Amino acid sequence: MNDRVGPLKGVRVLDITQALAGPYCTMLLADLGANVIKVESGRGEMTRFSGPFTDDDSEHAFGGYYASLNRNKRSLVLDLKSSGGKEAIMRLAEKSEVLVENFAAGVMDRLGLAYETLADRNPRLVYAAIRGFGDPRTGASQYTDWPAYDIVAQAMGGLVGVTGTADGHGLRCGPSVGDIMPGTLATVGILAAVLHARETGEGQFLDVAMYDAVLSLCEHYVYLYSYTGENPRPLGNAHPFLCPFDVFDAKDGQIAIAAPTDKHWRLLCDIIGRPELGRDERYAKNEGRQKHAPEIRAIIGKWTAQRTRDEIVDTLSRLVPTGPVNTMADIFEDPHTTAREMLPEIEQVGARPVKLAGQPIKLTRTPSRIYRRAPVLGEDNDEILAEIGMSLADLAASE
Repeated sequence: MNDRVGPLKGVRVLDITQALAGPYCTMLLADLGANVIKVESGRGEMTRFSGPFTDDDSEHAFGGYYASLNRNKRSLVLDLKSSGGKEAIMRLAEKSEVLVENFAAGVMDRLGLAYETLADRNPRLVYAAIRGFGDPRTGASQYTDWPAYDIVAQAMGGLVGVTGTADGHGLRCGPSVGDIMPGTLATVGILAAVLHARETGEGQFLDVAMYDAVLSLCEHYVYLYSYTGENPRPLGNAHPFLCPFDVFDAKDGQIAIAAPTDKHWRLLCDIIGRPELGRDERYAKNEGRQKHAPEIRAIIGKWTAQRTRDEIVDTLSRLVPTGPVNTMADIFEDPHTTAREMLPEIEQVGARPVKLAGQPIKLTRTPSRIYRRAPVLGEDNDEILAEIGMSLADLAASE
């Protein structure tokens, strides 16, 4: 396997996370070059064996869910309830700049591995927690003890309430943004805290609540309600302020068209053979178009329905913001993803290589990349334990 590269090369991260939010955070750090040590129990974390698996996978060492989120990491098996497991975490924390966990509030404290305990051993440690409703250290929510998954965060954070059909029926956003958004924001917080620690020698505790992260994602609707008192509701594919800014039916699928500026609107009208609409006082300004949004949608929809997606893109894309509604099959065939290295092929264990979502953060001097597949459970036990002066025998003796 190739050596890690990237701007975070040399940063050691202790990853005690599972599911999606935490592993996504540490995946970002690993892709950027951090030395991420994934700590799992002897059973493996909850997503390791959940699939999907390729049809030629004879070993089932890990499925696609785990493979995507845990590339570029090393695996260490520890029992955090044992004295040896606790000692290993203590030693690893001493040698690490960052620890990330996403247990329920209080779990690490009860294990004797609270932030305060670890910070006594390593005052420079940046300790990051991702929880459904945050940690009492930064603000005690009445929901602190509630379990949470993506759909709960999307619902309570406001996203489902503004996403859905035009008749007002709320829908969960397809990707698990209730996990991915807090994971991403935790990464930002970690990098900021690491900079502070390197400048001052002071580590700190930070946390991101899934609820809070989704609410932050809904910033547009927060100020809309605060400014106007209007309680936002789902609008289908329409935009509450901009028009046209929508998805339209084509002969062979759907197409997104955004022409909210007056310039783009006039260009669009010229292209579709209706130049008079660009000068019509009812539609010339975005405010007027928004008032007449159903009429605008009908006019554009009639034009798109007579053409294929490719025809529409060829006609509009260089002048008016336009793009097809891609399926995954479309994306896998799109030359953009090849040019941008967004679908890298990664080796597997006992199976054919697979493609995973690549790293969108592109750096010219310290490029990020996927250099290593996800680890087999406990694959790096000996190597990691040796780095802290321990061995498997030490762990066994302490049980």
